Amino acid sequence: MPVPLLTDSAMRTSENQLTSMTADPSITVTVRDLRKHYTVHEKEPGIRGSLRSFVRRNSRQVHAVDGVSFDLEAGEMVGFLGPNGAGKTTTLKMLAGLLHPSGGQVRIGPYTPKERRTGFLKLITLVMGQKQQLIWDLPAYDSFLVNQAIYEVPDDQFKATMHEFIETLELEQIVKKQVRKLSLGERMKCELAAAPLHRPRVLFLDEPTIGLDVNMQVRIREFVADYNRRYNATVMLTSHYMADVTALCNRIIVIDKGRIIFDGDLSRLVEQTAPAKIIRLQLSTPVTVEHLASYGHVHSFDGLNVELKVPRAETTRIAARLLAELPVADVTIEDPPIEEIIGQMFSQMRAEQRDQAAAGEPASVA
Repeated sequence: MPVPLLTDSAMRTSENQLTSMTADPSITVTVRDLRKHYTVHEKEPGIRGSLRSFVRRNSRQVHAVDGVSFDLEAGEMVGFLGPNGAGKTTTLKMLAGLLHPSGGQVRIGPYTPKERRTGFLKLITLVMGQKQQLIWDLPAYDSFLVNQAIYEVPDDQFKATMHEFIETLELEQIVKKQVRKLSLGERMKCELAAAPLHRPRVLFLDEPTIGLDVNMQVRIREFVADYNRRYNATVMLTSHYMADVTALCNRIIVIDKGRIIFDGDLSRLVEQTAPAKIIRLQLSTPVTVEHLASYGHVHSFDGLNVELKVPRAETTRIAARLLAELPVADVTIEDPPIEEIIGQMFSQMRAEQRDQAAAGEPASVA
């Protein structure tokens, strides 16, 4: 069912509402039929291609975001997933007001992001794992002071927030070092501390843990979860590390080729996409692979350690049989890894698109 566009009356908001927005506990994000189209020029390689491009330039239209619609409630944490080039970062840039949409509407509270009003800029923040806002040759704390001045953060609030962030992210030993001398993990912690210094109510996080080790990823996830609890902040997170998404988000939005192909609970995606569950067994005495195959697909087998894939609907019955018929020392039942589920989802969609293309039918979006 198509999502209706916002009416003109819904778009009107008084200046009093705009200036008092930071005190409003119910900040919602509304996106309707959002689009961003680019014209891309193409050139053949080599000198001949360069000369030919002077006479006739080949170009094509790229639909980076193509009719995206969703709503985010106050305090909601949502994972925004998709392969490289799916339109995730472009969408976040439009939500932050850095890019103007080619079409559609975006409202964050009473604001239209592309207008970049002062109240809006104090309401949101955007963290991009591959970009930096810290001043390279100065200590990180100086960049924090610059942000305090830009966002007009009162001294008492700034001190309280800095104390909180330094303690949570363990920054005490690094905020006085030059940014260029920090490790990647240290710099990302400082970047994450700098972005919400003005206590924004909406956080857009684009790959905040990219390139970090496991311990640093956990620390940053804990910081985001704590910020969400303290300030009821709305968080939209993109990440290729599925541990970030499963630890923080109950709802996920999956985008591919600029279109949303799934929006709902992570558990519902697992049920729809993964028809099997994994049963892991630790046996007290060895059993042959042939015998194990009678219970389900043997995914891995290492003497006494076995991993079986079984139909989701048959999991309880097969687990009862295993416990009754095999020398089981320990058993666990779980869903497949979320990385595998997302990969399977994209594989199924690509196969459907190939079949539709072969049949001459238009591609459908789930």
